[in-house]
Amino acid sequence: MKNAVRFAGAVLVALASGCARAAKTPPPELVPVKVGIVVQKPVPVQLRNVGSVIPYNTVAVRALVNGEILQVHFREGQDVHKGDLLFQIDPRPYEAALAQAEGALARDRAQLENAQADVRRYADLVKKDYVTAQQNDAVRANAAAFAATVRADEAAVEKTRLDVGYCAIRSPLDGRTGVVMVQAGNVVKANDAVLVTINQVEPVYVSVALPERELAEIRRRQADGPLAVEAEEPSTGKLLARGELTFIDNTVDRATGTITVKATFRNQDRILWPGEFVNARITLATLPNAIVAPQGAVQNGQQGLFAYVLKADNTVEPRPVTVGRTLSDGSVIDQGLSAGERVVTDGQLRLRPGAKVEILPSETAAAEKRS
Repeated sequence: MKNAVRFAGAVLVALASGCARAAKTPPPELVPVKVGIVVQKPVPVQLRNVGSVIPYNTVAVRALVNGEILQVHFREGQDVHKGDLLFQIDPRPYEAALAQAEGALARDRAQLENAQADVRRYADLVKKDYVTAQQNDAVRANAAAFAATVRADEAAVEKTRLDVGYCAIRSPLDGRTGVVMVQAGNVVKANDAVLVTINQVEPVYVSVALPERELAEIRRRQADGPLAVEAEEPSTGKLLARGELTFIDNTVDRATGTITVKATFRNQDRILWPGEFVNARITLATLPNAIVAPQGAVQNGQQGLFAYVLKADNTVEPRPVTVGRTLSDGSVIDQGLSAGERVVTDGQLRLRPGAKVEILPSETAAAEKRS
């Protein structure tokens, strides 16, 4: 009987000891994480790279004749139109040369008329044997020589007339002038220094270098219609202008493995300026029902890409995913996730399969709560 009592007491002590240890075991620690929701939405398929703004046309204005600049008819940075007078070179030496050439032309035309009259007279005389055939040939040759002299005089007159016209230097296009390199009183030489550079800024080009692997897709998409291009401010991402892809270079740069393309922007508000850099986005197509995981959800593990999916009981399970395209705000998921599922976007380092989590408020929710 005493042994039975002792055994029962030992059992009670053991049970009490086990209950005490169980009471001391802490609950599993909750892992703090941030969570996002997988959504289904239209996603544009885009190519992005840094582009540079270049003028639609650029003209370096030079003088075509020698002479003194009498007057500059525009200000630096002024908008000019095709045909506007820019510089006036002293035309007097060329006007004098033109008058001299016109005088020589008038003299030689008179001599030509006299020689042609001799040809007509000698044509009748040679038929009557009053003059020899040799004399007739000499008269005809003399007339032909004067005719050639007249043609040379006419060319000289045209040349000097052009020189007079070149004294008035006019804008060859609509555009904006740059720095004026000469002022009134300077003497310029033909085809020497640049007097001013004019850039056409309406429209403008944005030139972008893209990887050559994208070339086939660009050409295939462009065959279906014009490709939209957006220019963004590099520092803020602000949309500056919208244009169209209008040019693909005819060769790939083997040194860099890139192909140069150009987009044309109307630029009526002059927001794009030659020489500046912008972020260019070329839209190839739109995926109408893409599954998009929020930024930070997709992780790279030993078995490949995966995401921690949050279950109803706030435990997580890792799930392999296939990423079709990376976006600025997330990833397009081809396989592995469904719209509406919750995934961990921050705090994955402390997670393991089946771990229970504590959901931290996102910055957006916190901001809305403070407001």
